[in-house]
Amino acid sequence: MALAIFDLDNTLLGGDSDHAWGEFACEIGLVDADSYGRANDAFYQDYLAGELDIESYVRHALAPIAGREPSVIAEWHEQFMRRKIEPMLLPAAQALIEQHRARGDRLLIVTATNRFITGPIAARLGVADLLACEGEIVDGRYTGEPTGILTYAQGKVTRLQHWLDQEGLDLVDSWCYSDSHNDIPLLECVEHPVAVDPDETLLAYARKKGWPVTSLRE
Repeated sequence: MALAIFDLDNTLLGGDSDHAWGEFACEIGLVDADSYGRANDAFYQDYLAGELDIESYVRHALAPIAGREPSVIAEWHEQFMRRKIEPMLLPAAQALIEQHRARGDRLLIVTATNRFITGPIAARLGVADLLACEGEIVDGRYTGEPTGILTYAQGKVTRLQHWLDQEGLDLVDSWCYSDSHNDIPLLECVEHPVAVDPDETLLAYARKKGWPVTSLRE
């Protein structure tokens, strides 16, 4: 059994779920649309540039649900899935997942987006194992603070290694799919790295290394 690792945003999805959550929070009035929206866009540009302050971004993403009733935020997430995530689903991405599943590979999504946003998305894609940024929960409610090692850039590699140790797995014959240069450390870990609809930096790096480049959007 080999391991197939997938980035989520702009890889398995035709968009960024973290940024879309910020847009959704503005649209339904959970936050001040002007100030939160500007910050949301600025964080996304920092991510694209490889300069994201991940702790600040997790706080930003969790702010609309901090202290809220779990049943209420679950309803918001259901709306978010219908309005923002369903249109991002890519048939070719689901086919790739099913291809690895049919081979008997262990499927794992590793994403810099927090678990509140991505847990239901991973379930929708049929992937049981997920490593994501974690938000602190006290007495059943999100505090708005990040916790643990955050799965961004090198943090993805660290969390992955901990997970492999816990599961008794290794990276022999492993695969990894990502669109982002932020995931180069993760892609370097596996035997079969694949650049998926890559940004310019990752595209150049993949060509230099001779990695396959593919699209799930065509």
